[in-house]
Amino acid sequence: MLTHTEIRQRIAAFWTARNHKEVPGISLIPQNDPTTLFTGSGMQQFVPNLMGATHPAGTRVWNIQRCVRAQDIEEVGDNRHDTFFEMVGNWSFGDYFKKEQLPWMFELYTNKEHGFGLDPTRLYVTVFAGGDGMSPDDEAISIWKQIFTNINLKVSVGTADTFSSDQRITMYDATKNWWSRAGTPSQMPAGEIGGPDSELFYDFAAVNAFKYHEISPYANTKCNVNCDCGRFLEIGNSVFIQYLKQADGTLTELPKKNVDFGGGLERILAAMNGNPDVFTTDVFSPIVESLAPDYSSLDTDKKKNIRIIADHLRTATQMAVDGITPGPKEQNYVMRRLIRRAVRSAQHLNVVPEQLAKAVFCADKIFSPTGPTKNVNELVIDEIHKYLQTLENGKKEFQKIIKLKEGKATINGKEAFDLYQSVGLPLDEIIALGAEVGAFVDTQGFEEAKKAHADASRGASEQKFKGGLADQSEQVVKYHTATHLIHQALFTVSGSSVQQEGSNITGERLRFDFTCDHKPTTDEVSRIQAIANAKIAEALPVKFTVMAKEDALKLGAKAFFRDKYPDEVKVYTIGGKPVRDSIGAWNLELGNYSVELCGGPHVTNTKEIGTITIYKLEKIGKNIFRLYAK
Repeated sequence: MLTHTEIRQRIAAFWTARNHKEVPGISLIPQNDPTTLFTGSGMQQFVPNLMGATHPAGTRVWNIQRCVRAQDIEEVGDNRHDTFFEMVGNWSFGDYFKKEQLPWMFELYTNKEHGFGLDPTRLYVTVFAGGDGMSPDDEAISIWKQIFTNINLKVSVGTADTFSSDQRITMYDATKNWWSRAGTPSQMPAGEIGGPDSELFYDFAAVNAFKYHEISPYANTKCNVNCDCGRFLEIGNSVFIQYLKQADGTLTELPKKNVDFGGGLERILAAMNGNPDVFTTDVFSPIVESLAPDYSSLDTDKKKNIRIIADHLRTATQMAVDGITPGPKEQNYVMRRLIRRAVRSAQHLNVVPEQLAKAVFCADKIFSPTGPTKNVNELVIDEIHKYLQTLENGKKEFQKIIKLKEGKATINGKEAFDLYQSVGLPLDEIIALGAEVGAFVDTQGFEEAKKAHADASRGASEQKFKGGLADQSEQVVKYHTATHLIHQALFTVSGSSVQQEGSNITGERLRFDFTCDHKPTTDEVSRIQAIANAKIAEALPVKFTVMAKEDALKLGAKAFFRDKYPDEVKVYTIGGKPVRDSIGAWNLELGNYSVELCGGPHVTNTKEIGTITIYKLEKIGKNIFRLYAK
């Protein structure tokens, strides 16, 4: 059985042999993208390229992207959902299309020498059936027919209602087999790109004795590849971005058609194991075994809690690697929520804190075999102990409420929610404490109070949990360029210890995180603001040049250190541009102000930005600061 490390090596060799360049994955914290809290897909950094922008690495790229999907938290506990996962991907920006992509994908998944070695008789595919004014994807159907025929498999085409073991190709409507950022063709706004997709599924029925449709709720129901019974697992998806929505509602063919492929590494490993439980793969098993050596023999409820602990601690360690710390807002809140859910599941199983600490070390070691990364383990373990103390404090607050009541008390919905919201005491713990003293807990009132709180908090931040893609509105683009001006001004005023830690931009403001050996004084902040506005007033040109990363760094280009960069990069300059001298070396023109590695987008001249005001500066960690500007 191949390990996850060996699989990574095969993926790299496979796409390199087909003239693809590796583009390193981006941070879990998306830069300059206000529409999502986390990087949730491999294609997230490539949206501009799928819409027509050139990429420094060329027209064929691949990578393995670390992802988090916060919207899946409540789903964790079954055998396939995880909040942190890795997405294997390859892309064509107007280069090859379906006739190359589908055979390559099938070869990667089935070849025993240089691929994953999956049994092709266990593979089934889905294609777009047409609808919403679009025709069926007959081209993909024809290619798949030929692929299966070439290996002497009987193949037929049908729908979910007609599914049988010979039906290798199943057609679904746009809700299943169409991609755009907005949804189905009819939901796409003018200017949106999209197209049909083709998904690859692995059938566990022949390698697993479990009878998927003999138990509730699936008993006496008909199976198909998109059934939720667990027999089939999606392990790859090729999206064919070939259409552009017009103002009149029609879809027209793009002049350059794109391929966007993604496959979950954990799910691929599960298929290779012949076990639909991703928690038995080697990217999970060390964590699981540290918590429950007898995992395979546990009942459903205990397995669910072990999976929650393993997933949430694994995700928390990966968040910590990218500089996220537990806290009350945005990414920090999600991290804190994950750790707390892990602790509560541990208490259900009587898993002691020492076991949780061991699980954290195992989670980190999977990705960092030489040792812990940036004090990741200590940070997560410290938060575990803090929450255990929080639970104890919550119990004390509960007792205070009880003492104020006489006889058989009732904990009303607001009181229960306040315990949950202010001290982190979960509802099931409140109910258990109430049962011990004969107190009734108004759970319906709790849910109503919780919903009222959620409704009051809902707004722009809610959209971030939906995994949106980059906002490239005019104001966001202006703020994007402004961060470069502020970064350079910070460096000039506060010294060479300044280093970007991250940024977050919305249509209303920019936020810039940075390290510095001291907190910039009020006078320094005023000077930083004045310099940035002076450069705006100078109407400096903003340009980019594609060059080797090594050359860019020699020029002194600043970079976001948490990101890995490809060998060829875009270098944005403000006030000048790089030029080659007589011997071919890169130099900067006179008048240059800022040089940064960046994917864009940016304004073309600083005068487009307008006046910038820095209105807040705060400390968010040891020698880490955050400023806000608008």
